[in-house]
Amino acid sequence: MPSSISETIFSKPSGRPISLVHAAGTLIFAGLYIYGRVVGGSSGGWLLVMVLGTGIAGIAEALPERRRQTAGVLRSVAILVLLCLVVVSVVAPDFIVG
Repeated sequence: MPSSISETIFSKPSGRPISLVHAAGTLIFAGLYIYGRVVGGSSGGWLLVMVLGTGIAGIAEALPERRRQTAGVLRSVAILVLLCLVVVSVVAPDFIVG
């Protein structure tokens, strides 16, 4: 099992199509955050965590194929950032709900 996890995380970056999906997700989350701040007046700090996580994952997929280890490290960081959001939503749901 650990070998399949390391093979998945430290695999070659997927390239442009997947990085564009991550970039679009990042822009959508950033737009939702800005909309919430301007119109709704809510903080929406969890959206900034989503922006950070998807942005880091997008950068990892946009790297050249020879940067396999760097992409793996960035994927691991993105997973940790998003996992922290899940843990915070369980421990302190007021961060998500407002």
